[in-house]
Amino acid sequence: MDKQKIKNLGKIAVIGNYLPRNCGIATFTTDLSIALAKELKVEQDLINIAMDDIPEGYDYPSPVKFRVQQNIQSDYYWAADYINVNQYETAILQHEYGIFGGEDGSYILHMLKSLKMPVLTNLHTVLENPTYGQRKVMDGLAKYSDRLLVMSKKAFDLLTRVYGIDREMVCFVPHGIPDVSYAKQGLHNKLFALENRDVILTFGLLGPNKGIENMIEALPAIVKKHPNATYLILGKTHPHILDKAGDSYRHGLQQLIKKLKMDKHVVFHNHFVELDTLVQYLQTSKIYSIPYLKKEQITSGTLAYALGVGAAIVSTPFWYAEELLADGRGCLVPFNDSAAMSNTINELLDNNKKRETMRLKAYNYGRNMIWKEVARQHFDIISDINKRKSLDNLEDVVWEYHKIFNELPEINLSHLRTLSDSTGILQHAKYTTPNLHHGYCVDDNARALIATAMYYSLRKDKTVLPLLQTYLAFLYYAFNEITGRFRNFMTYDRRWLEQPGSEDSHGRALWGLGVMVKEAPDDSIRNISMLLFKEALPAIEPFTSPRAWAFSILGLQAYLTVYGGDTDACNMRNLLADKIYQLFKNNATDQWPWCEEKATYANALLPHALIIAGQAMPNPDMYEMGIKSLKWLLKVQTASDGHLSLIGNAGWLDKQGNHSKFGQQPIEVMSLINACLDVYISTQEKPWLQESERCLSWFMGQNDLQTPVYDYKTGGCGDGIESYGVSANQGAESSLAWIISLIKMYTVLGI
Repeated sequence: MDKQKIKNLGKIAVIGNYLPRNCGIATFTTDLSIALAKELKVEQDLINIAMDDIPEGYDYPSPVKFRVQQNIQSDYYWAADYINVNQYETAILQHEYGIFGGEDGSYILHMLKSLKMPVLTNLHTVLENPTYGQRKVMDGLAKYSDRLLVMSKKAFDLLTRVYGIDREMVCFVPHGIPDVSYAKQGLHNKLFALENRDVILTFGLLGPNKGIENMIEALPAIVKKHPNATYLILGKTHPHILDKAGDSYRHGLQQLIKKLKMDKHVVFHNHFVELDTLVQYLQTSKIYSIPYLKKEQITSGTLAYALGVGAAIVSTPFWYAEELLADGRGCLVPFNDSAAMSNTINELLDNNKKRETMRLKAYNYGRNMIWKEVARQHFDIISDINKRKSLDNLEDVVWEYHKIFNELPEINLSHLRTLSDSTGILQHAKYTTPNLHHGYCVDDNARALIATAMYYSLRKDKTVLPLLQTYLAFLYYAFNEITGRFRNFMTYDRRWLEQPGSEDSHGRALWGLGVMVKEAPDDSIRNISMLLFKEALPAIEPFTSPRAWAFSILGLQAYLTVYGGDTDACNMRNLLADKIYQLFKNNATDQWPWCEEKATYANALLPHALIIAGQAMPNPDMYEMGIKSLKWLLKVQTASDGHLSLIGNAGWLDKQGNHSKFGQQPIEVMSLINACLDVYISTQEKPWLQESERCLSWFMGQNDLQTPVYDYKTGGCGDGIESYGVSANQGAESSLAWIISLIKMYTVLGI
């Protein structure tokens, strides 16, 4: 494509990570952006939107014009707004599930659906066996992108065969590589203090999936034949792994080196190096080793760069290596086979002619992968899109969706922290001050566990983890191993007031633990949650409270998203759901589609349990019963002007239609929102999202008093609506009902 045609393509926004963030996507995005900008020749015609995974962000260079905090959902909307308002004419997204917020990185879909220009999406990962969430994200990427760009033929095959994406939507563009001259091996040995050494190199961010231990185990056999061999491991530990597990992987490698007495033959260079330095390292090595452990890797920047420099590559046969190293461009050895690795490397070190032939084939193959060519292929695709599709035909942005999203308050945990101490969360408050007289209860600590688990999953905010651990510890202490039941009420001086607690409190505890199993930030928290959940589960079978059954079903369904093969848990969910279903069948009529003589508290919990269990079992009749009763609850709690008017606890709602107006409690709203949003998640039917939004607006003033129940200043929530007005007390139950509702809304809007 000539320069004038490239210029006519207009301004481009590239979305992804960016250096100095230390990761492969950042390197790729930076290199691609530089290559595109060189072809455009006008610096202002290309900008970068960078994803931040740390609160303080990075010291980006000038091409980065907008930052998106990975776990702040509103940032995705504002980034799209920035691109639209500044009239960029093409967006190029770098997609990897782990670099975006939301479940399986779903927040990025919120940005894409808001963009008003063609979108090219570079796919850095394509999974053969995606989870439900990963499949949903990929479907969204296909829906909101004009082209999906892949870097391997295997990825092309998976998209068309596994995901059913139209072949015309998918374009093959190779991974870019630097344009460097073919150089003699060992060129920079002196620079790196490796004179007279036969260097075997591995580079990239370190982590357990790299298989470096297998290369180290291959080293003694290599050194035996080639005493000058040195294994150079170049790269820092991956920041996310370092954050979660420290540098334990590197320390483990060092212990293995000592055990094998290879100390003098292994060198760690703990750096994330710039491109020019990386090329020097590659030109220093005689062998480039890639001992990865898993076959399912669709691309690899380290492999592409090594091939482009003309390295002699020995790799395990992951997908991208099989493709790139075919026809003698490298050597493949079986996974986890140190003997094969050492034999192959020895053979190449022994045979200079074979090694040079392999290197030259690799280098020549890489000529069509240099960044200049890759940039021009991007421009060709953009030009093709512009020919085929007018911007006027793009799907309209659902502006009402943005309006609702933009009106949501940011999640504020200040009052939650105020109500919490080293024991747990206190039940009540006098106005906004914790009321120590009433102590603690399992009910509220279970809700607090749910709130913090969901919040951490949403925002990855580590400051919430001590709170989460405190609430989990409270539940652990509350459980009586002898009776298999949870105590509920505890005084401020830590004396239990009952043995055991109510059936409902036991069910709420199971709900909290099930959510914690699903959302656990690490294995240790998941393990204790799972064990406690399993110990407490048998006690619910003889329970008679329908709401205890329903709370338990919510917990069981969350638990089963992780341990789906647990037959005891499946059977218990089915048993409890059938009990609720039988109540409805025995009591419901067309005029009164309810399971009891009165509709009382946490009402939406019961149809919610039928809906999620009926869908999972599956039992279509149970599911439909849940939908029917949930629609009825929404109808009878709708005022003439459309706002939510809850059933109050001063008299509830009976079959004659007597409806208590006051004593409206926030937990009723939370139950409705949770149920409506789960139906929306499974059906994608917009009316359910609208109903949940209507319910959430009750907190913010769309209620019988036309007064906010949520306190924007404290982050707390009044205990309810009474005849005299909104309760000034902001206790744990009401505040947690608001927090859980808001977090759930944020989570779902990201899908």
